[in-house]
Amino acid sequence: QVQLVESGGDSVQPGGSLRLSCAASGFPFGTYYMSWGRQAPGNQREWVAGDNPRGRTDYADSVKGRFTISRDNNKNILYLQMNSLKPEYTAVYYCKTGSGLSGNWGQGTQVTVSP
Repeated sequence: QVQLVESGGDSVQPGGSLRLSCAASGFPFGTYYMSWGRQAPGNQREWVAGDNPRGRTDYADSVKGRFTISRDNNKNILYLQMNSLKPEYTAVYYCKTGSGLSGNWGQGTQVTVSP
């Protein structure tokens, strides 16, 4: 079955950086569109970034220029490099299959941005 295990979440100051990782198994990772989503306290889940297996990447307007999604198909790992972090980026970040809000979601990793 699909398994997605995120790691790398932490508490950082505004302006800081983090790299999230997602170890994927149970499906042909290299052929799947993969995404990152997040859920901030009191808010609904939202899509953040996506990676097409042919190399095209997509980003929500709120994170363009700050976040970079990438993958290692040999290791079945999805990454999210997050730079210039802002307090409003505080959320649980999830790795997921597919685009938008559909697909399988991991258990999430907490990212907290505060002074």
